[in-house]
Amino acid sequence: MAYILVHGLGHKVTSWKETVSYMDGDGEIFCPDLTTILNGKDATYTNLYASFVEYCSSYNAQINLCGLSLGGILALNYALDYPEKVKTLVLIGAPHKIPKILFAIQNIVFRFMPKSLFEKTAFNKKDTSVFTNSIKNLDFCDRIHNIMCPTLIICGRKDSANLKSAHYFNESINNAKFVIMENTGHVVNEESPKELAMELNNFFRLHKATN
Repeated sequence: MAYILVHGLGHKVTSWKETVSYMDGDGEIFCPDLTTILNGKDATYTNLYASFVEYCSSYNAQINLCGLSLGGILALNYALDYPEKVKTLVLIGAPHKIPKILFAIQNIVFRFMPKSLFEKTAFNKKDTSVFTNSIKNLDFCDRIHNIMCPTLIICGRKDSANLKSAHYFNESINNAKFVIMENTGHVVNEESPKELAMELNNFFRLHKATN
């Protein structure tokens, strides 16, 4: 059984390193690099999602998907489009629709940030701007209720931008489990890696019996 952990736009694959170190060794854990799977294509959501679909579909059996922020958006999108492929779904600090005003302000801020500050993020300054413009109209509101696989919703208590979405997921997805991580912000896998790993271990262990 494969466990796929997907990083966010403002992070790199290494953001999962400590969390993975605390996870159970049962099954294989994969952390795809979003820039790598994009394989040189323009940094748009359409291209990235198509590459992500190809990546996930390369696994013959069902997969356990876990995504943070943008990673959560990709995981959710895939679970909606390919429900037969997803065994379990974990959404961490993920929005159910893109907050347009917040993104507009964020893009303005990006313009004045030096390129060096983007070295720790998934994409460079130019690609980040292109990507955020390509994703601004994304909205899953009409489809969330179609998620049927076991789902774990996680959000940091201090992640005020995504708490509303976390509650929305919990109310809209049948039998979802909802966990709020105390004293934690948006980047749960870096701020509370051990606590996150415990939640993931418990969730995956609970649903292992039905593999």
